[in-house]
Amino acid sequence: MNAPRFIQAGLLIGALTFAGACMALDAPQERPILQVTGKIAEKNAGDSARFDMKMIEALPQHSFTTSTPWFDKPVKFTGPLLADVLAAVKASGSTVSAVAINDYKISIPLNDTSKYKVIVARLMDDKPMPVREKGPLFVVYPFDSAAELRTSTYYERSIWQLKALDIR
Repeated sequence: MNAPRFIQAGLLIGALTFAGACMALDAPQERPILQVTGKIAEKNAGDSARFDMKMIEALPQHSFTTSTPWFDKPVKFTGPLLADVLAAVKASGSTVSAVAINDYKISIPLNDTSKYKVIVARLMDDKPMPVREKGPLFVVYPFDSAAELRTSTYYERSIWQLKALDIR
């Protein structure tokens, strides 16, 4: 037996409302390690979005191994794509201003996030990165994937000890 159309419509609206609520950015339950501000639609702390490590871990994880100027052998990096972090906050704009714990800042063109598989690494060689070892978060480009990435422009955009992103 089929349910009346108004009941079907009510169930559909309820399901869509529930799905939308599940996609909302929850507040961090632990100490926040990343704050995103600027042109974002999804917020969980006033005018910003804050992430704790569990929230970063909950995003789809990607890994690649690449040579870098900071290590004497190729290193495996694991974490969410920067594009996925930006999608979680519904970012819009053209530039990401990335800020490190020591207040070093660098601008990353937003189109880099779709052109390259830039990740916000939380693991290096499958281990969490303490602050003294460039952690806890490190924006990394897959340098070995394209010759154009092995330049000072992209090395400078790979910011370690990441604490904030401002979308402009």
